[in-house]
Formats: sequence, C-alpha cells, structure tokens
Amino acid sequence: MRVRYLIIGNSAGGIGAAQAIREVDKAGSIAMISDEPYPSYSRPFISKYLVERHSLEKMLFRPADFYDQNNIISLLDRKVDSLGWESRTVELDDGRRIGWERLLLAVGGVPIVPAVEGVDKRGVFAFTTLDHAKAIDKFLDNAHKAVVIGGGLIGVSATEALAKRGIEVVIVEMKERILNTILDERASLIVEETLDRADIRVITGQTVTEIAGAPKVSEVVLGSGEGIPCDLVVVAIGVSPRIELTLGTDIKVNRGIVVDRHMATSHPDIYSCGDVAEAYDFVYDTNRLTPIWPNAYVGGRVAGLNMAGVETEYPGGTSMNSLSYFGLDIAAAGIVAPPDEEGYEALTKQTNESYRKVILKDDRLVGMVFVRDIEKSGIVFGLMKDRVNVGSFKQAILDDDFGLAFLPEEIWRPRLEASLGRG
Repeated sequence: MRVRYLIIGNSAGGIGAAQAIREVDKAGSIAMISDEPYPSYSRPFISKYLVERHSLEKMLFRPADFYDQNNIISLLDRKVDSLGWESRTVELDDGRRIGWERLLLAVGGVPIVPAVEGVDKRGVFAFTTLDHAKAIDKFLDNAHKAVVIGGGLIGVSATEALAKRGIEVVIVEMKERILNTILDERASLIVEETLDRADIRVITGQTVTEIAGAPKVSEVVLGSGEGIPCDLVVVAIGVSPRIELTLGTDIKVNRGIVVDRHMATSHPDIYSCGDVAEAYDFVYDTNRLTPIWPNAYVGGRVAGLNMAGVETEYPGGTSMNSLSYFGLDIAAAGIVAPPDEEGYEALTKQTNESYRKVILKDDRLVGMVFVRDIEKSGIVFGLMKDRVNVGSFKQAILDDDFGLAFLPEEIWRPRLEASLGRG
C-alpha cells in the first residue's frame, strides 16, 4: 500500500491533521494507524468511564463514521514496528508495509513505569487509555483500598474516579506537594485540603520502594519503611514521549521530537505534533513539551495544512489546564511560580472563597492560577496568548468585575467584534 498522507496516531493531533488535509485536498489518499482498537476517543473521558461506565459512543472525539466520511483508511489495533525514513515506508506488526509521501508522527506518550520491585504484579495499572480504565473497572469488584503513585494530573484524576467508586485511596507523591508542575504552593495546598475533606490521604516527599503480595498486590512499602495495605495500585508518575520510531534516523530529538513553527521535523516531509513533539511555547519563547489536548489538536491542524501544501505557522501553545476535582474548580497556565529574575511580577488576590494569581514579565502576562472562581480565567488567558501589554490596567486584572470594559479600546474592540461574529 502507498498513500500520499500517512498519520501514525489517532488522537487529537492525528484527527486535527486529517481534518485539515481534507479541507484542502479532497482526493489525496490518507491512512491513519492506531495501536488501540477504537475510533478516536477523548482521553480526558477515561476517568468518566471508570466512574459512570460511559459507553464508547459517549467518549468518541469524532463520529464513528468519521473515517468513511473523509475517505480515510483506518488501521486500528496495529503497531508500527519500524520507520524506513529513507525508503519512506513503515512496517506494521502484521508484516505489511505502507509507503508514504508525507508522514505525521502523532504517537503520543507511554506511561512511565518506575523500577520498583513488584510493579508487574496483578493489580498494578496505568491510567492513560480506555483499556487501562476497563481493566481497573473489572478489578474493582474485589478491591477496597488503592494506592495511587503520583500526585500529578493523571494521579489526582484516577484518585477522584476511584473514590467515586467507593474505594479508599492513598496518594504517594515523591515531591513536597501534589500537582507541583502546574500549580503554585498555595493552590497545591488548597487541593490537598480538598482531598483531605474527601477522606483522601496524601503522602508527600516519599517514594514507593516495593509493591508486595503474591501473586496479587497486598501492600506498598514506602522509603520510610511504612507499609500501606491495598488491593490495587495505579502508577501515575507521568508519560514519556514515544520517540522510539525516530531512533536510528536523522530526525532531531531532544526530550521529544523537535519541530519548527510548521510542525515539521528535521527530515523533509516528516511532521510531528501532540505529546511527542517539542513545539513552540509562546510563554517561554522556545520549544518545549506541552502535552495537553488543545495544543495537540491545533498542532495537528497546522501540520496537516503544511503537509497538504498550505503554508501555515503554529501560533504556539503553552501549558494550560482547566480542572475540577472533588468540586474544586481550577484553571492554570504558563509560569505559576516566577523565577528570581528581574522583570517578573506576581499579583495575587485571596479570599475565603477563591485564590487568584497572575505572573507578569515586562508587563505581559506569562502565567496564571485561578482556584474556585475561574470565570475570568478565559479572558486572562486570551491576553496572555496574544502577548498584550497589560501595564496600564494590570492592577484591575484580579478584580471581581474584571472584563472587556477594563481594556483599552484598541484591545477590547476586536475581541468584542470577534465574539459577535464580525471579526
């Protein structure tokens, strides 16, 4: 088989690319390869599946007939064994070879598995795919206590889902606070207090040194020597970009696959996007891994347009998360703890009901944290993304009634017109 466009990956980035290609090239052949057996689904919904046993139909990112409607060859439940970057072919695990003219690597990441004794025991799970959620769901009939290793986004999401299923949960986080990569110290403390009220025990500054039990999990042992009885363990310490297909090629790789502002790699006609790609971050003004769903989709669209010959520049993304755990709403983006360098400024406002913080550098927003009252976070993120100089009204940004009226006319007018469909 030979196709004009080959997309390896079937999540947000891959779908974004396929849609963009079809907008400008109705006839060019497209094939998409996924190592999962399902049509594209929204990975953020796997926690909802565990809580409510959502059907696949409710989780789909696009309708099940998306591939047929867009004349796309879908190769599901297939793995790519090797990439022939000089021959412009890939080889699948069933022996088939596919030739391509343009290739997109939207392969995402894989869960990081720590080198802990017993990590391969029955009752130990990851939590990044629908199959992971299905496996945990089947296991819960005979489980009462769980340990979640990792207090990041995946870990807290898994914790909430398990708690809603009636499981007693303990979180073990090696750093001094949970959600430490996306929240500042005060916001992390608010989350920990919320978890405590939900009867979730949070242990920070500790690692798991052993997962005990034979053959099924019965306990985890911490570095302190404390043993925590449990029936299941969720490993949620992060994901690693899937760069294995680039090994032995000339494709430039750092932590992830390095791409330019067109989402192109260092190899002609090979592009990358999503969790595996190091793409432009407009806050840090350099390439970074920013593994979040919206960035993957936008990066995929930009890649797809360029693959189809429409030169398009990636506007840049940054870390941006909108969360709701145990009824606690959070929105955070960019730099949340400013470095000790000249030019940075932090403005905060805290009440019994909410916590709000913005970080500025040279009067431009580079970070924000909103807890509980997140209504204004959207407009603040928009100002951040557009690199607006907010020096003339920065003191008003955290006011309860902050809105378009606080902005100079040259800033608020185009935003208002865009919201009214006149932009």
